[in-house]
Amino acid sequence: MLRKKTSGVSGQAQRAPILSAVSDARVDRRAFLRGSGLAIGGLAAIGATGATVRRAEAQETVAGAVTTAKSVCTHCSVGCTVIAEVDNGVWIGQEPGWDSAFNLGAHCAKGASVREHAHGERRLKYPMKKEGGEWKRISWEDAINEIGDKMLAVREESGADSVYWLGSAKHSNEGAYLFRKFAAYWGTNNVDHQARICHSTTVAGVANTWGYGAMTNSYNDIHKSKAIFLIGGNPAEAHPVSLMHILKAKEENNAPLIVVDPRFTRTAAHADEYVRLRPGSDVALIWGLLWHLFENGWEDKEFIRTRVWGMDQIREEVKKWTPEETERVTGVPGSQLRRVAYTLANNRPGTVIWCMGGTQHTTGNNNTRAYCVLQLALGNMGTSGGGTNIFRGHDNVQGATDLGVLSHDLPGYYGLSAGAWTHWSKVWGEDLDWLKGQFAFLKDADGNVAKDADGNERSLMNENGIPVSRWIDGVLEDPANIDQNDNVRVMVLWGHAPNSQTRQVEMKAAMEKLDTLVVVDPYPTVSAVLHDRTDGVYLLPASTQFETSGSVTASNRSLQWREKVVEPVFESLPDHTIIRMFADKFGFADRLFRNIEIKDGEPVIEDITREFNRGMWTIGYTGQSPERLKLHMANQHTFDKTTLRAVGGPADGEFYGLPWPCWGTAEMGHPGTANLYDMSLPVSQGGLTFRARFGVERDGQNLLAEGVYSKDSEIQDGYPEFTMQMLMDLGWDGDLTDEERAAIEAAGGPKANWKTDLSGGIQRVAIKHECAPFGNAKARAVVWTFPDPVPLHREPLYTNRRDLVADYPTYEDRKFYRLPTMYASIQEKDFSKDYPIILTSGRLVEYEGGGDESRSNPWLAELQQDMFVEINPRDANNIGIRDRTQVWVEGPEGGKVKVMALITERVGEGVAFMPFHFGGHFQGEDLRGKYPEGADPYVLGEASNTAQTYGYDSVTQMQETKATLCKITAA
Repeated sequence: MLRKKTSGVSGQAQRAPILSAVSDARVDRRAFLRGSGLAIGGLAAIGATGATVRRAEAQETVAGAVTTAKSVCTHCSVGCTVIAEVDNGVWIGQEPGWDSAFNLGAHCAKGASVREHAHGERRLKYPMKKEGGEWKRISWEDAINEIGDKMLAVREESGADSVYWLGSAKHSNEGAYLFRKFAAYWGTNNVDHQARICHSTTVAGVANTWGYGAMTNSYNDIHKSKAIFLIGGNPAEAHPVSLMHILKAKEENNAPLIVVDPRFTRTAAHADEYVRLRPGSDVALIWGLLWHLFENGWEDKEFIRTRVWGMDQIREEVKKWTPEETERVTGVPGSQLRRVAYTLANNRPGTVIWCMGGTQHTTGNNNTRAYCVLQLALGNMGTSGGGTNIFRGHDNVQGATDLGVLSHDLPGYYGLSAGAWTHWSKVWGEDLDWLKGQFAFLKDADGNVAKDADGNERSLMNENGIPVSRWIDGVLEDPANIDQNDNVRVMVLWGHAPNSQTRQVEMKAAMEKLDTLVVVDPYPTVSAVLHDRTDGVYLLPASTQFETSGSVTASNRSLQWREKVVEPVFESLPDHTIIRMFADKFGFADRLFRNIEIKDGEPVIEDITREFNRGMWTIGYTGQSPERLKLHMANQHTFDKTTLRAVGGPADGEFYGLPWPCWGTAEMGHPGTANLYDMSLPVSQGGLTFRARFGVERDGQNLLAEGVYSKDSEIQDGYPEFTMQMLMDLGWDGDLTDEERAAIEAAGGPKANWKTDLSGGIQRVAIKHECAPFGNAKARAVVWTFPDPVPLHREPLYTNRRDLVADYPTYEDRKFYRLPTMYASIQEKDFSKDYPIILTSGRLVEYEGGGDESRSNPWLAELQQDMFVEINPRDANNIGIRDRTQVWVEGPEGGKVKVMALITERVGEGVAFMPFHFGGHFQGEDLRGKYPEGADPYVLGEASNTAQTYGYDSVTQMQETKATLCKITAA
């Protein structure tokens, strides 16, 4: 932190005057808090200085009846339970969920102050528009009509794709699902959310290795880990409560904690082994580790033989990464990597954890696949205490991704193929031809319908949309270079902080070029002030998730049900209600909500849950009915805190939150899957194999598992995914009911498969015979469909190691996701002489995401008031700057920020770090006066991404924020 938080005097003594002011009469804890003025936010501040809070045992003197509501923290993805105390409709206090297996009665500073998020005085209170340079209050009716008319005019002139619908990892599962469905009914795939810029490379890399792109185990399962390898993550600040689970394994199992990071973080301070690597050299480091594993024969040969395909090709690449070459590229001595490899080999099962430090690179998908290959080589997959525990960021970034708020997917990762649209049209009860008519065909330069290589007309219904990482190029790029019929002209930022994206200078220009900018959020966000627009900006106040109900998916794939704490405050409205209002305006509300009841203008949340339950067979979002989820929340105390399995009680034998896949219908009673790919359990009890999603053979080699299978499986070898034909061949089709058989016949008869059978019969019968519906295959160490089938080290676009560019060049420029994307044309230029310092970014414990809501929270704002850059002492002395002085940090594309210098050895020589939670300043200018009155956050600061540069992953268009260049000068 930038300022000293304590003076060394006892915290208890400091608070003595408060205590002495309280009457001698016996009061309870809440009465004391009200009398002292501390409230719950004060608890957060006190907790940050090391005090303890005991559990309240009774409500003794609170006047009147206080009711409680059980919700889930809206910050990171741990999924901490919040018990809200409500008095006459007012949220007056909160407790952490003591029965929750995730937080066990703990809160971090952010979680302890979420009441202020809902009741915060800096919230948007009513709809507003900017007109003549002034913010003016308008009604909801006028706002929807004005915005809708502008959108319909743009649609008529330029097509549906000229309106971009940017969704949110802050939506509930129901809100996210409805948002993606709404975008489909509008007629565009220009829809996305924050996962694109935090874990899209995880999803792509992991899903293409063993089947599903998600955390395989859980925070709780780390209790059983014998070693913990954490790379590119800082959970002590990003996911503070998760650290309890890591430290439990460290202390109870004597599990060594190995932290790999360019920066000595608060997490690294707990490490048994800290490995400082050069930013952007993750693949090289992992291959350097594997060099020692293979050289010494420490890999799990039997696991590789039976459950992994392509490891021989990995071995050939790894041979190049001798200790000397690895050190040349990563900066890590070979002796240290040998020690780490030895530790991992001798402490199994071990888990691998990563976060955005590994994902936000031009080679992010290579990084995540390399991490997976490490676990496959060690045989640490499909076992308790092992797996890849990928810590997601926002509270529902996992759920919003699962529910398809993506420019390349429909809910459940069905993709955008004709078959995917057919499936979802059936779920929605929609006329597929009508839905097709909502989408445009791509036109060529002559105005004719463009055709693909096979001569088929290119409907934009089946084409990836523009990802959020590139929406600014959708606005600014020459339309002749974009695979849609015109530029983006209307931008809707719904629950998204724009300062979390790179290239802020160009984002400002894009915002100013738009016809209309719409912001839907509880807080105005930087979207309200980054630009110099005087007209055409609308701010619509969305409710927080505490003012509605619905499900949310934690990082471990468990679903939890939030109860409504209070009614929407001010004039805010829930996300799904706002979607309904837009659908009314556009004339398709009757179609969008044909399966969903509307009560008093608000769609019924449980009906939305049941609709996605009917369609998301691919990942098993079908068994988590609202009733089952509510039952779990009400009986949290019955679930084991390590295994997550209920011991007795009404949910006996089920895993908490029914982590997906929860196969079949709710009536089938599947318990959920706590640890993916664990063959020691029957599939009916949460066991699984690796998914057979890549075929059965490649280059004459078998892609199915060799002689291994999940417990009690009636097929005792590898097998492909299930179809009706496969049931018939096995003689199992007789287990189908008449109703199931009729539904399967309607879905294609023998060709129908487990993903599109709306009856769930194929899944049910496969599981009756203890087989995984998706087959039993080998994990794929080589992904032949990616630019680098074997993960390769490639130098960042902006690298100061020019000696490595020739050996490890980036990609050639290419076009994908509708846009031209630069690689070699940037890397071929040497910026390192003028911009010699590597710039990276990350999180702080006090703030979250773009920071708008947390910097608007007085209790959190007090804890960290200055935006800063961490600089190594040697670099600072060479530049001639001193601690706590103002400096300019400038990137090679011209963006620069004025921030405070924090001189520290936490960063190595030649590396600088900035947090990314700040906004409201732009290149030295304070923008506070541009916010609507009373809606400006308490703390403003420069956005680190103003100085960040171009760079996108070769598969997902993930932005690169962890390995660019900058120069630092005194301000």
